[in-house]
Amino acid sequence: MSTGLSTRLCQRQQPSEFGALPESVSLVSVEEIKQFPNVDRRRNPGGAPEPREAGEVAVFQELGKALTSSLQLDQVLRTIMEKIDEFLRPDNWSLLLLDETKQELYFELAIGKASQALKDVRIKVGQGIAGWVAQHGEIVIVPDTSKDTRFFGQVDEKTKMETRSIVAVPVNFRDTCLGVIELINCVGPDGFDPRDLKLLEALSDFAAIALENARHVKRIHELTIKDDCTSLYNARHMGFILDTEIYRSQRYNYEFSIVFIDLDHFKQVNDTHGHLIGSRLLAEIGDALKTNCRLIDFAFRYGGDEFVLLLPQTSKDNAINVARRLHKLVRETVWLSKEGLNIHVTPSVGVAAYPIDSRTKEGLLHLADEAMYLVKNTNRDRVAAANMGILPLDPNETLAAGEAAV
Repeated sequence: MSTGLSTRLCQRQQPSEFGALPESVSLVSVEEIKQFPNVDRRRNPGGAPEPREAGEVAVFQELGKALTSSLQLDQVLRTIMEKIDEFLRPDNWSLLLLDETKQELYFELAIGKASQALKDVRIKVGQGIAGWVAQHGEIVIVPDTSKDTRFFGQVDEKTKMETRSIVAVPVNFRDTCLGVIELINCVGPDGFDPRDLKLLEALSDFAAIALENARHVKRIHELTIKDDCTSLYNARHMGFILDTEIYRSQRYNYEFSIVFIDLDHFKQVNDTHGHLIGSRLLAEIGDALKTNCRLIDFAFRYGGDEFVLLLPQTSKDNAINVARRLHKLVRETVWLSKEGLNIHVTPSVGVAAYPIDSRTKEGLLHLADEAMYLVKNTNRDRVAAANMGILPLDPNETLAAGEAAV
């Protein structure tokens, strides 16, 4: 099999102990499809195609083996891609997956001419033939797109292709639509062969099982690396990410910094409002910290009322600026105001940086934690940095009473 496909399957930038599940679009050209050597193509008159029934049985056996022997989504989808091309011979075909949050379809796989143009195309649920199928969960066969008012012509405008006919099948798992398989220009003068439709439905079922398996694996993986209360990464995952960042920074001569944040007198919140409110406060603060960081930064709940931020490619001076900004955010925000609780808390913050303070994971964690405890053991509600002590107040910041008002 050509290596072109496997090298195009994008990997997530964020490292993972268990390996990243493919989340990016995989767009393959017609020329690459022709490189699959094991596919007995019916369009090749020189070949000796095996009987239809035996071929279909072989398809199901191959897909069954792929599903039971591998949790890698791309392997199963690649096999489905081959079989759709082998048996149904569309000009173009695509697998669109549903973004549940945005209620939009995006192209996970697109095969054929101008497939690269589909990379950034999104179709709203209910829009076009594919959107209608995703919304209603029903198969649609359109022999002539010019006579169907649901047809969404903007995709043709982007790809410079002419869509004459469409067959669209929902990828359903139980009562949930996960996506749509769409075949372009494969309806002949006599319509779409019912046996081909049955095969396409079976292939969509296999795709649904593969997608659902991948979703379960992703959920299980997230449970091992995320904190239940805040949905931030947990301390176990922090160790892995920190090891990775040290390796990357050593190799490319980068700096990075870590910031420890501890909530002052958090026990008073639990004593006054109860542990359930305390957990909701931690979740709201954790979400705010994550929201106010860059996409490349990592936010962790280290334990109890402690948070840690890892700031890649960030000098110590810049990390101190970030620490001051987050210190101000936490102490000046009125928390759980929607619940009418209006809780105020102050943080004690510590900063350490690689490689200026330490070149080891243990050293960095110790120094940042030590800086944070230097604040807690004095007046609290301040920022300290390793080998610098407690930092002067920002001119625009006034010191609170040193205790959380709850």
